[in-house]
Amino acid sequence: MAKGPVLFDLEEDTAPRPQVAVAPPVPDLVTAVPQGQAMQMAASLAARKPSLLVRLFWWLATILIGAMVSIAAWTFVVDLMARYPLLGLVMSVLLGAFVLVLTLLGVREMAAFGRLSRLDGLRHDAAEALAQADLTAARKVTDRLVILYKGREETRWGRDRLSGLRGDQMDAEGLLALVEAELLVPLDKAASREVEAAARQVATVTALVPLALADVAAALTANLRMIRRVAEVYGGRSGFFGSWRLTRAVLSHMVATGAVAVGDDLLEPVLGGTILGKLSRRFGEGLVNGALTARVGVAAMEVCRPLPFGEGKRPKVRGIVKNALSGLFSKG
Repeated sequence: MAKGPVLFDLEEDTAPRPQVAVAPPVPDLVTAVPQGQAMQMAASLAARKPSLLVRLFWWLATILIGAMVSIAAWTFVVDLMARYPLLGLVMSVLLGAFVLVLTLLGVREMAAFGRLSRLDGLRHDAAEALAQADLTAARKVTDRLVILYKGREETRWGRDRLSGLRGDQMDAEGLLALVEAELLVPLDKAASREVEAAARQVATVTALVPLALADVAAALTANLRMIRRVAEVYGGRSGFFGSWRLTRAVLSHMVATGAVAVGDDLLEPVLGGTILGKLSRRFGEGLVNGALTARVGVAAMEVCRPLPFGEGKRPKVRGIVKNALSGLFSKG
């Protein structure tokens, strides 16, 4: 082996040298279309269903912790009664009041599930009446809807008109279309306003707050509140567990149908063409997350509405996006 310097003759190298002109272009990461990562992550987290083993773990943990707390509280009160009767009596009253409030909360949650089931039952019966062209079943659904919204002031004018016009309808489709036009149109407008407000909030927070995971938390919180408010608009006021179950049902449907993906086509009415490529990445993400929130809102309206949307009556996601976001970002 040579121990001294080695001479390489570069003139004998016949390999072609790289040319700058034929080099591939550097990908432009700034102009990539945003994909709404915050809303996709929030939807996946809310729609994720725990496994059977995890549910069994939480069920057993709840029972064990409840039993331990109950035994500890009972022992504490009994010992306190033996040592200080008056103080033990006060603690017994406080413990009884706590148990009473906890029971009332449980009853409220059960009533919330009952209201949501009531809306599901109305929607199912209305769909069956339309499919079977059953006028008698449609009249029963109409009576139940009138009772449901009897105390709602915004439906008073529609209920008065419905009572005078329902006798002229001789088929199920016409009767339910009349009910939809007179009773549900003001509720649809109120629900759409809730969806627009949530989409505006999510878009603003995503665009202006640079903190990591803050946009995910804002999107999840805003969507939970929006779905709960949409349910309340249609008469399905829900508690904590009822709201969470309803949210999972809505987002699971969206994840299953692939409705958590959006691009320039949905934002075109607001932004015009491919202007997303001219905006900053953060503002683009905010607009996409707002558009996805609007899709969640429309899905919530379909789930919570006591009647299925008639032909051409389903709210357009593009229209909601335009009303919600056009005031935040100008086209120019």
